[in-house]
Amino acid sequence: MAKTSRAKTSRAKTPRNQYVPDVVSPPGGTLEDMLEERGMSQAELAERTGRPKKTINEILKGKAAITPETALQLELVLGAPAAFWNQRERDYRAYLARKDEDDRLCGWAKWQQCFPLRDMIKHGWLPDVSTRADKVRALLRFFEVASPEQWQEVHAARQVNFRKSQAYEADEAALSVWLARAEHLASEIPCQGFDKKGFRDALLEIRGLTNAPIRDAVSAAVSKCAAVGVAVALVPEVKGCRASGATRWLSADKALLQLSLRYKTNDHFWFTFFHEAGHILLHGKREVFLESNGHGDDDLHDDDDDLERAANKFAADLLIPPKDVERLRRLAPKTSHAIRAFARSIGIAPGIVVGRLQHDKLLPYTHCNNLKSTLPP
Repeated sequence: MAKTSRAKTSRAKTPRNQYVPDVVSPPGGTLEDMLEERGMSQAELAERTGRPKKTINEILKGKAAITPETALQLELVLGAPAAFWNQRERDYRAYLARKDEDDRLCGWAKWQQCFPLRDMIKHGWLPDVSTRADKVRALLRFFEVASPEQWQEVHAARQVNFRKSQAYEADEAALSVWLARAEHLASEIPCQGFDKKGFRDALLEIRGLTNAPIRDAVSAAVSKCAAVGVAVALVPEVKGCRASGATRWLSADKALLQLSLRYKTNDHFWFTFFHEAGHILLHGKREVFLESNGHGDDDLHDDDDDLERAANKFAADLLIPPKDVERLRRLAPKTSHAIRAFARSIGIAPGIVVGRLQHDKLLPYTHCNNLKSTLPP
C-alpha cells in the first residue's frame, strides 16, 4: 500500500477579531504609580533593590527593560509578583515591535495595491480590514512570507512554463494569489503517495463519470485523484489572473492539479482537467505548467510547445480515442439525437462530443450547445 503523504506542518488560520490595543503604557508608568502610593523615591528603590539609580530612572522612562532578575527584586520590595512585571514588559515590547512593524508595512502600501483585494475578500481568503498596515499584514499572512521581498523570492520567481495566448495576458500578482490559494487547499487534502499506474486507472474511471451530474463527477474525481497522490484544487479566477489550469509537484509523492472554472461548460472543464493530468503523467516533476487560454476554442490542439502538444493529445485521445474520432468524422452528426447516440456508444458526456465537433469545424459553434452541462457556481 502506498504511504500517506501529509503536510509537515498544519496551516495556521488567519487570526480574526484579535484584539490589539492601540496604546500600551510602559511598565515604568505602573512602577512610578506604586512608588507614589508608597511615598518611595527612585533613590530608595534603587537602594532596596540593589539596582543602579540610572537603571531605575531609565525603567521609569521606558528606556530600559525590566529584566527577569529585576522583576524578582521588585516582587520582594513592592509585593507585586515577578510574573506581573514580566508580563507588563512583554506586552510593552510587543506593542513597540508591532508599532515599528506597522510603520514598515505602511511603506509597502503601494505593493498591496497590485493585488485583487476585493476578489480575495469576496472569496473569504482575506479579512476585510481598513488600515494600510493591516492590509499588507493580511497579504503577507496569505502568502506565508514576512515581506514583499520574500514574496518575490517564493511566489513570483517560480519558473513557469506559461502558455500565453495573444488574447490574454496574466498579471503576476493576481497569478501568485491564484497559485498560492491552490496550495492552501492542497495542504488540507490528505493524499496517498503518488501511484502512476493508479492515476492512469483513475483517469479512465473519471472519464466515465463525465455523464454524471457535474458536481457529483467533480467530487468523485477529487477523491479518486487523492487516493493516488494527486490533489485537485478548484480555485475561482481572480481579476487579472486569466488562467484556466495549472500543474506542479508539491513533493516527490504529491502532485497538484489546479483548475479555475474560468470556462463554465463541461467540454472545456474536462479537457482542461485531462490536459493537466497529461502533464503529471508525461512530464518532469520539476516543471510547472500554467494554461492561460481555454481549451475547446479554435486553438484547442494548436500549440508551438511540444510539451503542451503532448498534453493536448493525451486529453483528446483519452476523451475520444482516435478510432472513435475517425468514426465521428465520418458520421459528422448534426442533430442532438445523433450526438447523444454517439456519446452513449463511447460512454462519454454528449457535451464533450459537441465541443470536439465544433473544434473540428464539423458543427457550428452556435449549434447543440444545449447538450453541454454548465458548472455550478
